[in-house]
Amino acid sequence: MSAHAALPLAILISGRGSNMVAIAQACAAGRIDAVVNQVLCDQPQAPGIARAKELGLATRLIPRAHFADAAAFEAALQGALAQQTHELVVLAGFMRILSAQFVARYAGRMLNIHPSLLPRYRGLNTHRRVLAAGDAHHGASVHFVTAELDSGPVVLQSRVAVLPGDSEMTLAERVQASEHVIYPRVIGWMAQGRLAFRESRAWFDGAPLDQPMVEDFHADAPL
Repeated sequence: MSAHAALPLAILISGRGSNMVAIAQACAAGRIDAVVNQVLCDQPQAPGIARAKELGLATRLIPRAHFADAAAFEAALQGALAQQTHELVVLAGFMRILSAQFVARYAGRMLNIHPSLLPRYRGLNTHRRVLAAGDAHHGASVHFVTAELDSGPVVLQSRVAVLPGDSEMTLAERVQASEHVIYPRVIGWMAQGRLAFRESRAWFDGAPLDQPMVEDFHADAPL
C-alpha cells in the first residue's frame, strides 16, 4: 500500500450490485488503493443493498419514487453525497440518466461502465442488439461520465467473443465477468494518479488517450 490516503469512493447502484461487490472486494484485498465510503441506491428492492451491508459498507437508500421530479431526486442524491468524503463517484448499474448540471459537479470525477464496445450500442438492450447484428465481438467500456449519454471518453474496454449458440443470458454473463476485472483496474489507475480527465479527454501516464485501451477475454480463458 502507498503512504498516501486511499482514494475515497461513492458507488451508485440500482440492482444486483455485482460491480460494486467486485470493486469493494478489490479495495478490501488491497488490489487497488481505494476505499468505498458510501453506497447509494435508488431502488428499495435492489439486491445490491443487502450485498453492500454484508460487506460492511455504509449504505443509503434514496428511492426515486419518493420525489416529485428528477430535479428533487438529484438534489437529495447530491445532499447524500455531500455527507461523506469522496473523490470519485462510481456508477455501477445505476439506471438513471443524470442531468448535465449534476454531471458537471463531478466532471472528471465520475466513472461509468457500459455493456458494449462504445461508441457502438449506447443505451439499453446491448446484448440483444449485438446478437441481432451478428457481431463477432462484444464487451464493456469504462468511461468518464459527461452530459451526453454513454459518450464520455472511454478508458478501457473488454472484448469478448460472441459464440455460436449464445443467448442474451450467456453473452451477458461473460461480459459481466469481464466488467469485474476492468472496472476495479481503472479505479486503481485513478487512485495511483495514472489516469486523469483534462481538456475534456482522458489522460493516461501523462499523455492524452486517443483510443481506448482494450483487453481481450477469450472464451476459453479464465476471467
